[in-house]
Amino acid sequence: MMARTPASSPDRASPDRFNEDHATDTMRSSQPDLTAGVAAIRETLATLPSRPGVYRMLDARGDVLYVGKARVLRNRVANYTHVERLPIRLQRMVAQTRAMEIITTNSEAEALLLEAQLIKRFRPAYNVLLRDDKSFPFILLRADHDFPRIMKHRGARRAKGSYYGPFASAGSVNTTINALQKMFLLRSCTDSFFSRRDRPCLLYQIRRCSAPCVGRIGADAYAELVQEAKDFLGGRSSAVQRKIEQQMAAAAEALDFETAAMLRDRLRAATFIQGSQAVNVQGLGDADVFAMAEARGQVAIQAFFIRGGQNWGHRAFFPTHTQDVSEGEVLAGVLAQFYEEVPPPRTILVDRLLDDAALLEEALGEAAGHRVELSVPQRGARRRLIEQASRNATEALERRRAERGAKAAILRELADFLELGEAPQRIEIYDNSHIQGAKAVGGMVVAGPEGFLKGQYRKFNIKSAQGNDDFAMMREVMQRRFARALEEDPDRDRQAGGVAVWPDLVLIDGGKGQMSAVRDTLEELEIEDVPLIAVSKGPDRNAGREVFHFPDGREKTLPLNSPLLFYLQQLRDEAHRFAIGAHRQKRSRAIQASPLDEIPGIGPARKRALLLHFGTAGKVRAAALEDLQRAPGVSAGVARAIYDFYHPGG
Repeated sequence: MMARTPASSPDRASPDRFNEDHATDTMRSSQPDLTAGVAAIRETLATLPSRPGVYRMLDARGDVLYVGKARVLRNRVANYTHVERLPIRLQRMVAQTRAMEIITTNSEAEALLLEAQLIKRFRPAYNVLLRDDKSFPFILLRADHDFPRIMKHRGARRAKGSYYGPFASAGSVNTTINALQKMFLLRSCTDSFFSRRDRPCLLYQIRRCSAPCVGRIGADAYAELVQEAKDFLGGRSSAVQRKIEQQMAAAAEALDFETAAMLRDRLRAATFIQGSQAVNVQGLGDADVFAMAEARGQVAIQAFFIRGGQNWGHRAFFPTHTQDVSEGEVLAGVLAQFYEEVPPPRTILVDRLLDDAALLEEALGEAAGHRVELSVPQRGARRRLIEQASRNATEALERRRAERGAKAAILRELADFLELGEAPQRIEIYDNSHIQGAKAVGGMVVAGPEGFLKGQYRKFNIKSAQGNDDFAMMREVMQRRFARALEEDPDRDRQAGGVAVWPDLVLIDGGKGQMSAVRDTLEELEIEDVPLIAVSKGPDRNAGREVFHFPDGREKTLPLNSPLLFYLQQLRDEAHRFAIGAHRQKRSRAIQASPLDEIPGIGPARKRALLLHFGTAGKVRAAALEDLQRAPGVSAGVARAIYDFYHPGG
């Protein structure tokens, strides 16, 4: 059930006075907004059921300000009408609220899971946010082939097989897969590559594959290797090692030294994995470890991922919007959002008591299909593991603060060099990529004080610019980007996940021509207050001798070893990398496309049948109507449609 209730008229009753002077001043300064916000909440409250569910608070534009869950919606939402009891942060939220959306659920645990989904989707400005653009990699042992493949996997787990993870980084997955290939000789090639082989590939030569593609190992023996790999990844590594040791001893006793040497290498690979990843906590099995550090309003959360007694990496998170939020609530919010995408283990170790810990256990258990326990260790090996995570969290926060300090200094220097009023908080960098005008793509990357904001990158498929005209391409990109910005946010006050939508600086990869194209386009849109800078390489296109072009025609340069120059080069290179990647993807799709894709009503099955019957798309085009009608799976009507497509005058 969903309901949306807009505010119809302000409530003219004066709210109660605050006890604290600062709160009183805040309320007085926003009196009309608070009144309208409370009116919107009260209007929703009149129709709210006494059931569990999730509520969303919306501003005048319809943007989500806050997502919350409740065991009893009526009671929870009613708290927001007593503004004198709210902290300053929530008073501001109420002042901006103009409507609410309500979704009822069957239980509070279900509401908690839905709340985490909506927070990750909408990234509201008043929720604690787990800011992490990267998905976590897994190891996948596929089960849809007679000789299963071992591979790295990201994203939705739709493929049939066994998943092991999460791993903290792609590097830790790659290292583990390399060792597993040495240990179990499982194939990593694609099915199409596998089906085309008539002799072993290089991986067989270097003893990282058993070459099932050419029959060097039978299905039963390969299945035994797959089972050993599952046992090893599932936490039974000692039993697997003992089995390999016994096989090696038997081979040596039988004077089969080649087999013994191969088994010795497999044993060394197992030792490498255990030596680099083992966690000596008896009985821990599968567990995640979370510890938090806080300093001067900034928060770091360190996570360790342990599966089968092996440490599969660690990662530090830096949640945002944590001011005036209790530490237990911050950590609970991060866990709910983290496990919205990652399956939880049976044990989660944390360094402090959490708000609604029992509810979080229930919700995660429902999502995982097994019991999940949240534990705060007080002694022993598990406590030492928590202390190690706490030290890592503190060190990560110190590094983060140092990096942010250095980045803030760079941004201040950037503002001085480019003659900006203040340090930019949102920088948009643009570049185009094409081959002689073909498959042209424009790329926009975004950077700020926290680094690159990859979730806000955009690509533009060039539509109107003709030929090899970089200037026309840049004009098209700018027109589309800023015309939409004007339409969506003409007042330039909109926030998306706490980041301003309008840029504080536009950086263009190019010289005077690109600058003129962008400047003229923005002038046509009557946008005159967005700072523009074009970056061109200097004489002989030497990196390090870049020239910075201003809209009024002035040019500046920076010393060769300037940290600011390195930073600007990094921004430019990231835009170049992103644009080239988008262009290559577009070109790759075009290479794989078939002329038959353009014919209405021709799906994959008919296209395959036509190609199998005629051989090539060119022969389909040249075929007579009678020949098309004789193709398997092609009716007279479809044959006529194909013929008319290629012969419109006939």
